[in-house]
Amino acid sequence: MRVPVTTLEEQTRTVLRAWGLAEEPARTAAVAVGYADRAGIDSHGISMLPTYERLLHRGHLVPGARTTTVRETAVTALLDAGGGLGHPAAVAAVRLAGDKAAAEGVGVVSVRNSSHFGAAGHYATLAADRGLIGLVTTSARTVSVVPTRAAVPRLSTNPLAFAAPARRNRPFLLDMSTSTVAVNKVRVHGYADRPLPPGWVLDGDGTAVRDPHDAAAVLAGPGPGGLTPLGGTPEMSSHKGYGLGVVVQVLSATLCGAALAATRAAGDRVDVGHFFLALDPAAFRGDGGFPDDLDELLDLLRATPPADPDLPVLVPGDPEAVAREQRERNGVALPPALLGQLRELCGRAGVPFLLDADG
Repeated sequence: MRVPVTTLEEQTRTVLRAWGLAEEPARTAAVAVGYADRAGIDSHGISMLPTYERLLHRGHLVPGARTTTVRETAVTALLDAGGGLGHPAAVAAVRLAGDKAAAEGVGVVSVRNSSHFGAAGHYATLAADRGLIGLVTTSARTVSVVPTRAAVPRLSTNPLAFAAPARRNRPFLLDMSTSTVAVNKVRVHGYADRPLPPGWVLDGDGTAVRDPHDAAAVLAGPGPGGLTPLGGTPEMSSHKGYGLGVVVQVLSATLCGAALAATRAAGDRVDVGHFFLALDPAAFRGDGGFPDDLDELLDLLRATPPADPDLPVLVPGDPEAVAREQRERNGVALPPALLGQLRELCGRAGVPFLLDADG
């Protein structure tokens, strides 16, 4: 069954309000969740609600949290999310970074004591929509990525996003994890009972795990095995993805003093860290030619002769744009297993279930 994205957003908002979030942060988070569902990033959309519910019941999510400013200069700021959902704090941070960039040419804002904030590309795009370059990174609470040559995980998926404004084209957008795949994509494969591609998840001996339910058990347990760094294997340069993951950890968490998930004791607060950099191209180019030159680059890449005529050359952000157009027109297909979880979740929250034909 396909559900309109606006209905997914409204369902998310009603659940978050029932959990105790105020109207503005609940709506902000719902829009961020809807961004992921629109863009085809199913692992970071409404499928995250069961995870947020578990965090809430464990006391690891503060529904009434307010984002506060810890310290600030003309071009930098450190915010504290108060243990709440990451989406409202992230929107506040990227807006503040954008304001500083518009005034001073650059703005850098870090957030600590936060939680999952959805798709990093949402926040980088908010900067690009203002004519700014945006770089966004985040740590995570789940230790799931095995360093190259390792048998046990030490890092999270540690995603990053980069967006830049063009004039004729939509903004360039790179949104990626520094692992081969995100944890929740394994869960999404489990909802559909689809086998995993080889190289997504390894056991402690370095053997690929193909069954999505076995892989989920590997990722859920404290034992060996986990997601591979970007590249998958040493022969395919997984050390580069491993290195990128460390860079993201430094920018997102070490810089602002957020937790290192691998050393966080059981029962401790989540304390995810985010990093937001905004640059005004006008501070570097007085001729205003940055978006035109970016158009030239994007046009050149898309016009590159393809190896397979049926598979044209794309640039980062193109698949998400196609998914957005299709899903805004046709809605989002939700697996029956996820629909069942969301129906039960809405029942526990005491809100109407909107994701069926009657709703």
